[in-house]
Amino acid sequence: MPENQQGVVFSPITLPSGLVLKNRLVKAAMEENLAEADLTPSQVLKNCYSAWAQGGVGLVITGNVMVDHLAMTGPGGLALEQHTDITSFAELARLSKQNECKVIMQINHPGRQVFKKMGGKVLSASNVPLNMGKHSHLFGQPKAMTHNEINDVVERFTNTALQVQKAGFDGVQIHAAHGYLLALFLSPLTNKRDDKYGGSLENRARLLTEITQKIKASCASNFSVSVKLNSADFQRGGFEPSDAQAVVTLLSNLNIDFVELSGGSYEAPAMQGKTADERTLAREAYFLEFAKAISEQSSIPIMTTGGISRLGVASAVVSSGVALVGMATACAYYPSLAKIWQTKPNFIASLPVVTLKDKTLAGLATMALVKRQIRRMGQGKPAKINASAVFTLIGDQIRAIKLTKRYKKRFIEK
Repeated sequence: MPENQQGVVFSPITLPSGLVLKNRLVKAAMEENLAEADLTPSQVLKNCYSAWAQGGVGLVITGNVMVDHLAMTGPGGLALEQHTDITSFAELARLSKQNECKVIMQINHPGRQVFKKMGGKVLSASNVPLNMGKHSHLFGQPKAMTHNEINDVVERFTNTALQVQKAGFDGVQIHAAHGYLLALFLSPLTNKRDDKYGGSLENRARLLTEITQKIKASCASNFSVSVKLNSADFQRGGFEPSDAQAVVTLLSNLNIDFVELSGGSYEAPAMQGKTADERTLAREAYFLEFAKAISEQSSIPIMTTGGISRLGVASAVVSSGVALVGMATACAYYPSLAKIWQTKPNFIASLPVVTLKDKTLAGLATMALVKRQIRRMGQGKPAKINASAVFTLIGDQIRAIKLTKRYKKRFIEK
């Protein structure tokens, strides 16, 4: 690879908030499920972030941290609220800032993507349930949020951001993709409201912009605020690329640091390389084409994430005008990938491929494999590329049952 191409990836960038990243490589968010019983970071999770920071990326983004402990995507997830003891989170931030790495926390509300067996809140823009065929029964029936509930969520995101700042993180990323709460408001398929939060795209984006504005107003001016947004939700009649472009334009007026473009939801997991109608996406950098187009029209730096395992592809992303390159699965299996590429630019990260025919099970198996590998990394064990998807999924389900019992005993059945 030409040295100048390699140099583009390892060139520094200063974001609008003033945050300086030493290179363009980002460890993107992944679901880890490695919380303690009180929903704070475990030592195994801290070990992972220490490894990622030492591995050479310029920025690490945490797995999604919930703003409400009664609305969780999974029983082993993290939650950070107004009255949470931040000691363990502060240690996570400190470890993540080794080797001149920067760290931001992804903050989220799951909306309707809450497993029924978890209990707790199942909220949405409207009462449209998840449609996952024979697996739909696994999720709770959502209720359309009242204005009081919407105001509560805005406050929760803001309080969490203040706690993140207090804990020493460099910023937050607001999760508005993958079918979670803010994405449910953005999509016309799930937002059937007729008030100021429904109808036009500007109205559907109102909750996202209100949260962004409140966090920007409440936190320090040099505290980084970014947004993760779907490039599309890959469902007919849903959130389209033109909608994403319009939302990026709305966000450009709020002076955020960057927008990460991803795609899909539990119903159509494009973030794992598949769309609802089985159209084949590019094997690497799924959203590069759209990210390139949107970056040409946007004043906000753009980050794209999806399937990147080669430095040549990462270089093509940055050379096209996209500011940041997000890597998730590759960083789970190769936490020092950025450092490896500096001495072995032709190194290709070998990643597992799940071939199960059932799309839902394939998506769950993919996530289970990645979570297993993150756990192994935190325990100091080597990567296991050829692990069985079926046995890993079964093991993940057994672990989830145990963690669900722990969660419900502590928070639901009090």
